[in-house]
Amino acid sequence: MAGATNADIKRVLSIQSHVVHGYVGNKVATYPLQLLGFDVDPLNSVQFSNHTGYKTFKGPVSNEKELATIFEGLEENELLPLYSHLLTGYIGNPLFLRQVGHILKKLRQANPGLVYVCDPVMGDNGQLYVPKELLPVYRDEIIPLADIITPNQFEVELLTEKEVRSEAAVWEAMEWFHQRGIKTVVISSSDLGQPGVLRAFLSQQNGPRLAIDIPKQGGKDLVFTGTGDLFASLFLAHSHGSKDIANVFEKTIASLQAVIKRTVASLPNGGNGPVKAAERELKLVQSKTEIEQPQVLLKAQRLN
Repeated sequence: MAGATNADIKRVLSIQSHVVHGYVGNKVATYPLQLLGFDVDPLNSVQFSNHTGYKTFKGPVSNEKELATIFEGLEENELLPLYSHLLTGYIGNPLFLRQVGHILKKLRQANPGLVYVCDPVMGDNGQLYVPKELLPVYRDEIIPLADIITPNQFEVELLTEKEVRSEAAVWEAMEWFHQRGIKTVVISSSDLGQPGVLRAFLSQQNGPRLAIDIPKQGGKDLVFTGTGDLFASLFLAHSHGSKDIANVFEKTIASLQAVIKRTVASLPNGGNGPVKAAERELKLVQSKTEIEQPQVLLKAQRLN
C-alpha cells in the first residue's frame, strides 16, 4: 500500500485507557476527533469499568506483548501508511510505554510525515498515579520522539526535575523540551494565574510564546477527570494543517471550557457541595455543537 501524504489522510492511532462507563482516555478522545473529521483507531492500554476516581474500579491492564500482537496485525495488513497521527495518553506499564516507542518508529517508516502528540499522563496536583518507573522511559525514550506534548504543570515538574512556580520557570521548562526536539509544547493547566484562574501556556520552537487565562468553573474543590485527554485530542485536531497556532490554542480551550460549563450546569447546586464521581462525568455528547464550532471567548496573549 503506497504511503499517502498528511494532507490526504486524517487518521489517528490513539493508544490510551478505555472505560466502559464515563469519559476518559480513548472514550473522551475519540468522539471529538471524529466530529472534527478524523478517523480514529483506539488501542486500549487498560479496559476498566470506570475511571480510578470512583470508589472502586475493575478490569484488565494490557501488557507490552498484547500491544505488540495487535500492532503486528495492523502491520501485516499494510495499514501503517494510513495513519497521519499517533496520540498517546494514560499508560500504566513502563514496558508497554517502551513498546510505544517501537511502534512510533515503524509508523514513521511507513509515513515520515506522521505527527506524534504525546500527553504524558503521570499525575496532577502533586499526586503521581502511575508507577515511578514510567518517568525515565518518558523522559529519555518517548519525549524526544514527540512533535507536540501536552503535560500539566505537575508533569512538567516531574519530567524536567525542576519546580515550576513562576512564568520564568515555565519558559525555562519549555526550552528544556525544545532542546529535546519537541516543536510545540503546551502546558494544559497551571496554578500560576490569579486566584480562581488557571493559566495555560504554549511555546513553539522558533515561534510564539502564548498564554491563556481560564476562569475556574464550579465549586472550589470541584475536579473533573478526562479534561487533559480531551485537551490533547482537540489540540491534535485543530493543529492539523493550521499555521495559526494561537487560534489552535484558543479553539482548544474554547471547546474544553464549553464542555466543562455544560457539565457544571448539570450538577446539583452547580457543583457547590458534595458531588458523586458519576455526576462529574463530562457532558461530551451533549456538547457536540461546541466541539464542532468552538466560540472563542478567551484570547491568547503573546508574550514574546
